[in-house]
Amino acid sequence: MMKQTMRRLAAVTCLFSLPVLAGEQIDYQWDNEMFSGYLATPSSVEKGSVVIIHDWDGLTEYEQQRADMLAEMGYRVFALDMFGKGNRPQTLEAKRAATGALYKDRARMQALIQAGMEAAKSQGIEAPVVAGYCFGGTVTLELARNPQQMPVSGYASFHGGLETPSGQAYSQDIASLFIAHGGADKAVPMSEFAQLINELEAANLDYWSQVYAGAPHAFTVFGSKRYREQADKQSWQAFNQFLSEQLSVDLANQ
Repeated sequence: MMKQTMRRLAAVTCLFSLPVLAGEQIDYQWDNEMFSGYLATPSSVEKGSVVIIHDWDGLTEYEQQRADMLAEMGYRVFALDMFGKGNRPQTLEAKRAATGALYKDRARMQALIQAGMEAAKSQGIEAPVVAGYCFGGTVTLELARNPQQMPVSGYASFHGGLETPSGQAYSQDIASLFIAHGGADKAVPMSEFAQLINELEAANLDYWSQVYAGAPHAFTVFGSKRYREQADKQSWQAFNQFLSEQLSVDLANQ
């Protein structure tokens, strides 16, 4: 029992301590603005591609770590930048301002998604599963409702905003979705989760959703007060299965 406890403590310690990042910074430009993404590539045979969209504090070590974790599993991963090179908000006010500006200007949001996806394509990303955390989950669903030129194999939202803006809707011609939501999320109430499920059903879409008991908003963020290890592990395992299914289907059709 003592050995099992020590192994578990060691695993948790490794989970909370950020490793040396193995990927590389990739700068790209849109409309005379500079952006800075992150590319992580596998050392073995590639299973497919993933695009990550960051939380409201910008592209930080958290998304880079997730990208490295996926690269170790055999995926080529590009984390795009929605805020601009060097813009990594620190205060609540700055974070609200950065995300609020894009919520008010959906055309710019969609243009920045497109720019990030094109940058990903230039780094060998093909038909990716797009995954976002918190604000990034909201942006991922924005892309799902407004598909662009690059084919997408799936959409995944981790504790993201789920409300559909006025004038937008889901169509039947998009890839499958995976929605990971916390049962104790006060920022995105269960009423919004239920409404999203109704919309996906009405659009006759293929989707997979999970709600994690007691998990608050941002339950996957390592080291934070809101982190919930069980919900993080369950959602990560489900995401791995989603990736395997969606990317294997896409590869089989190429």
